[in-house]
Amino acid sequence: MTNAVTVQEIYQAIRDVPDFPKPGIIFKDITPLLLDPRRFRRAVELMAAPFDRSKARRVVSIESRGFLLGAPIALLLEAGLVPIRKPGKLPAARGRVEYALEYGTDALEMHRDAVGPGDRVLVASASRPCYTTRNLATFQSLAPVAQVDRAAVS
Repeated sequence: MTNAVTVQEIYQAIRDVPDFPKPGIIFKDITPLLLDPRRFRRAVELMAAPFDRSKARRVVSIESRGFLLGAPIALLLEAGLVPIRKPGKLPAARGRVEYALEYGTDALEMHRDAVGPGDRVLVASASRPCYTTRNLATFQSLAPVAQVDRAAVS
């Protein structure tokens, strides 16, 4: 049933919002995608499919749109979900890293016990494709995530 939804139809459900949150930024709003169960399901299936044999034990999701995509991907892969959040949102011991954005700075935190040594991890982000690795520190393009991982385990 969901195979009838094309990738083009999924992309058509993502709207551009110019100048949000600041002038010059084009925000990719996935709300229309989330409102369409067929397209949303198919998008999640397509994102998870390349990793169905990855043996990922954890899906790391970056706040907040990443949670919306990471949770169903984790379920399909039968993996645990690791939320990476803004500062002060996680209750247990956590690692933290600050990083630069194109429109300012921000910080992320992750529970220290969320990813264990040797865990195979998939990083799901609404702004980047999914990646899988045994060690988050290998990601150049997701350096803040790798830094949070190192801060969480040190």
